[in-house]
Amino acid sequence: MELNEKTFIVTGAGGGIGAATAAHLAGMGAHVALVDISTSTKAVVDGIVEDGGSAELFIADVGNPEQVEEMVAAVVTHFGRLDGAFNNAGVEQSGIPLHQLTIEQWDRAVRIDLTGVFNCLKYEVQAMLETGGGSIVNTASGLGKVAIPNASEYVAAKHGVIGLTRAAAADYGQLGIRVNAVLPGIINTPMIERLVDDPQLSAHFARLRERHLMNRFGQPSEVGAAVAWLLSSDSAFVTGESLAVDGGFLAN
Repeated sequence: MELNEKTFIVTGAGGGIGAATAAHLAGMGAHVALVDISTSTKAVVDGIVEDGGSAELFIADVGNPEQVEEMVAAVVTHFGRLDGAFNNAGVEQSGIPLHQLTIEQWDRAVRIDLTGVFNCLKYEVQAMLETGGGSIVNTASGLGKVAIPNASEYVAAKHGVIGLTRAAAADYGQLGIRVNAVLPGIINTPMIERLVDDPQLSAHFARLRERHLMNRFGQPSEVGAAVAWLLSSDSAFVTGESLAVDGGFLAN
């Protein structure tokens, strides 16, 4: 996969899937703009640079359109162009039934998990149209196609990401921009580890592990490898697709 010297944005890059994907892309010779809300992501950037990769940190709240616009402009100024993006930033569900959700909990999930993807797409597309196109991957979820209890705000937002991905693919397919989504199963990230350790949710996650046909949760690097393929020219005839990287979760 030829990603050498191409520039990619990775949001939610401070850990888990985002950090693993950023390291994978940099290892393939890409310039990577790691975007996160926290300066602690600098440690991930430093690790990539120490390994010989090209990486830079950009701070932005993806739920804030003005910050996203400024971030994309700063990435283009720093690296000279934008060839693709992995819109991965997200927050987890509150773990309570719908009628107990507060408006604030609902708004937080939708603002980051869905509107945040829209904000990124809007300004990334504008940058890529100026240089002839590119490839964008959005993080949805297996819960963008099915539902589990006590996750209504997350399920709704991730269903929305799949629809938004298809809509963006339809808008820009003839303009050289491909837009796809990955649907991770349960991946061993810090966010998932917090949920698994919650006494109220541990039995639920044990059942979820059994639902994965491989009888295990995935690793962030396994999602990163799929993202790299979708960003590369090896997937040149793929757009509007939602690729499950889930150990068979949706097949069960």
